[in-house]
Amino acid sequence: MPQRVEQQAQQGIVLDGLSAGYQKQIIVDDITLTIPHGKMTVLVGANGSGKSTLLGTIARMLKPLGGSVLLDGKAIHQQPTKAVSRQLGILPQSPLVPEGLTVFELVSRGRFPWQSFMRQWSEEDELAVLEALQLTGTAEFAQQTVDSLSGGQRQRCWIAMALAQQTPVILLDEPTTFLDLRYQVEILELLQTLTRAHGRTVVVVLHDLNFAVNYGDTLVFLKQGRLQGVIDEGDSCTPELIKTVFDVEVQMSVNPLTGKPFFMPFRKPAGSRV
Repeated sequence: MPQRVEQQAQQGIVLDGLSAGYQKQIIVDDITLTIPHGKMTVLVGANGSGKSTLLGTIARMLKPLGGSVLLDGKAIHQQPTKAVSRQLGILPQSPLVPEGLTVFELVSRGRFPWQSFMRQWSEEDELAVLEALQLTGTAEFAQQTVDSLSGGQRQRCWIAMALAQQTPVILLDEPTTFLDLRYQVEILELLQTLTRAHGRTVVVVLHDLNFAVNYGDTLVFLKQGRLQGVIDEGDSCTPELIKTVFDVEVQMSVNPLTGKPFFMPFRKPAGSRV
């Protein structure tokens, strides 16, 4: 288990002995972890393992029941909301959008942390929104209503809003849920581009193990609220680890395009009695 971190020396996001949950019920317990800068970190685990609870605590949606989340060496839950919103962009699961809101209007909401009574909409805000629309491929339907778009297009619009916020860190809770295969790949390729080409730090909860393994730079495995293992790019993700985390036997192949492992549930030969 990782050693306790030195708070004053750490930059970025660091979890220090973090425990979190709802009311007094602990869902994740004693998590110590440093989120790599400029990489995609994927939280992986079975249903109920604490992935969304952990992400929600990093996002300040939940208060720690023990330990802390540090942002640039300071407890994130003790920092002003607007200051944190200039560092973290958050895309929750299944976000709701008001009926009739255009894509441009939705993405423009990402500029809220940078505005105040003395600073209203500016050219800088306009440029940030246009850049986010361009980067996510949503500029072509900027004047259409969000509710008229497909699921994949809407998800890219929400990511554009987070990008318009111009934060170095983006947190996403299962952004590919309910999307068909094409749109799942599009979203993951976009998130990978944000890290590779734009230096963003992305922390994402993914339900699909093989997408997590093939797109994530760092995999954080959770089981029953405990840190089960951390795999960095280049490290080996083994069938034994997958069996431990998900309680299922798997067979491993290697993706010839990426050189990364690919896991399938173990199936006995037809007619086998064992």
